[in-house]
Amino acid sequence: MIGYLEGKLLKKEPDRILVLANQVGYEVVLPAIIRETFNSKKIDDDVSLFIFYHQTERQPKPILIGFNLEAEREFFRYFISVADMGPMKAIQALTVPIRDIARAIESKDLESLKALKGIGSRMAQKIIATLHGKMGKFALIRKEDGAKPELVEDFKKQVMDVLTKQLGHKSSEAKQMIDAALKRNQNVSSAEELFEEVYRGELS
Repeated sequence: MIGYLEGKLLKKEPDRILVLANQVGYEVVLPAIIRETFNSKKIDDDVSLFIFYHQTERQPKPILIGFNLEAEREFFRYFISVADMGPMKAIQALTVPIRDIARAIESKDLESLKALKGIGSRMAQKIIATLHGKMGKFALIRKEDGAKPELVEDFKKQVMDVLTKQLGHKSSEAKQMIDAALKRNQNVSSAEELFEEVYRGELS
């Protein structure tokens, strides 16, 4: 199963690209918001994508769905966990930045979700009911651009790694966000709580 692809851009189409990797051409379907980031790419440019591999009995032909960040692919997995939200429907819906969709879910903004392509009122309600409270991390994706309590330094490092390696923030930027979050709430005791506090700070 393919999880990551790196190679040369061979062809661009409105909803997909062709990538040459190890002398094999891979057709990768891109959600609209991801496809936009390829507008400036030229044929033969180096490209890299995190891949969601979709194949079922009903859909025996494999479909590769591409994302720029690992966190975007992780969001997609959450998104298609909503009842009646298949991968192809989800691809059509991703017409605005993923961080904006995540924020709409966390703030229970029904109107913003209904504005997504193919998402009606009932589906928007399902999305909120299923995913609310789980989207703080994804709301922090940078713009395009019981267990024992964890030690503070341990979960700070976890959050720092996610902010820099998965969500695209610079180290100095991530450190500032984390320090501000811990200053606001000194009772944070896990990476998840710290993500939520960082997210709340970004909203204020």
